[in-house]
Amino acid sequence: MAQKLPTLRILLTSSLVPHEWHDDQRSWPLIEGLRASGVLRNPPIVTPFDDGSGRYMVLDGANRSVAFAQIGVPHILAQVVDPEDTGLKLKKWNHVLWNWDPDALVAALGKIPGIRLHEIDPKIKRKQTRWPVKTLAWLQIPDGRAYVVRTDSPDLENRAKKLAAISQVYVRLAELDRTTAQRISELNGKYENLTAVIVFPPFQVGEVLALCEAGILLPPGVTRFTVTPRALRLNYPLDELAADRTLQEKNAALQSWINERTARKGVRYYAEATVLYDE
Repeated sequence: MAQKLPTLRILLTSSLVPHEWHDDQRSWPLIEGLRASGVLRNPPIVTPFDDGSGRYMVLDGANRSVAFAQIGVPHILAQVVDPEDTGLKLKKWNHVLWNWDPDALVAALGKIPGIRLHEIDPKIKRKQTRWPVKTLAWLQIPDGRAYVVRTDSPDLENRAKKLAAISQVYVRLAELDRTTAQRISELNGKYENLTAVIVFPPFQVGEVLALCEAGILLPPGVTRFTVTPRALRLNYPLDELAADRTLQEKNAALQSWINERTARKGVRYYAEATVLYDE
């Protein structure tokens, strides 16, 4: 196969570090699926910290890495990506909220220390790349009002902590979904009892790494990492990952497994964007 395959490696489960909050309860359905199938279907994507610790930040697949930790599997198969890899992209999600009173949301956000809400003309929309560094979010509610949410300090760690404080206001009180929508009008009729759309600023890969290394987690569902090429449908046996062998032995076995599958044309490379209908 002429194309360069993704870098796959077996790592210590304990070496994987999430970069955003994670609700452990979300891992239980995946745990049941892992136990039933006996395989890891799609590996998490990780990138190494540049601190010599041997740790990796989870870019995508936090549920899988937490599930492995919860069921006690010591090693996990992951796709390793260098933070400077040209195939690694960081986009973002916004949050759509429903089933909570919009005025209660605005009032609660206004009480967060170090955060200021400014009502603005809802027709005004500046590209996130041109937002002032102190701007944390753009909030729109169904009656047409719009607000910018700002903090007093442009420091990266402060901004991340304030974003966490914003999310904590609504994560337990409203229904939440990720969205790429930029305006609340795009969501009319799609959610009952619509509360708000919260549009977040973009981050750089290095910024997320720095925050994660400092132990500061971003709100869930804000970052959207993609990597090309992406390793999918490995279906690697859990027994191999749970076996009482060293990491070196397991990685050697993994390489043999990959070579065998490649030799019998069991690996397919999609150069074009692909939509799968059997997930």
